Amino acid sequence: MLVAICASFLFSGCASIVSKASYPVQINSNPAGAKITIVDKRGWEVYSGVTPTSVKLKASAGFFSKAEYRIKFSKTGYADKTVTINAEIDGWYFGNILLGGLFGMLIIDPATGAMWKIDAEYLNESLTESANSSTRELKIINLADIPDALKPHLVKIN
Repeated sequence: MLVAICASFLFSGCASIVSKASYPVQINSNPAGAKITIVDKRGWEVYSGVTPTSVKLKASAGFFSKAEYRIKFSKTGYADKTVTINAEIDGWYFGNILLGGLFGMLIIDPATGAMWKIDAEYLNESLTESANSSTRELKIINLADIPDALKPHLVKIN
């Protein structure tokens, strides 16, 4: 039993034991129902959907490479908004100095992606109304419902 425990520490990295390689991120917008597109640092689309939603993002973009994501929010009548999420080094990665050794620090944790973490658990973004989105409407109103002060400005259309 003692040999099995020692072997698990020798053949695994510290961050791989304590941390994880993917992190859930809850994404909301105000107003709700915004279309979101998530693109990784290579420019590949990793997710497309509508808020509110929850996505699982990998913290690693490859061996010794942290992940970066651009999240684009878009909704008709509102200005597009782009937010960036970056992975950071996980503090448990340095536990390899005591437990995982060089093997965990140079091979296991970088290969599994556990050396990185994403701290953004929740993303709540408010969209601003677009200044150039003048939405025109056609409303049919009964002539009796128009105020008397506006009646002289009416134009008859045949």
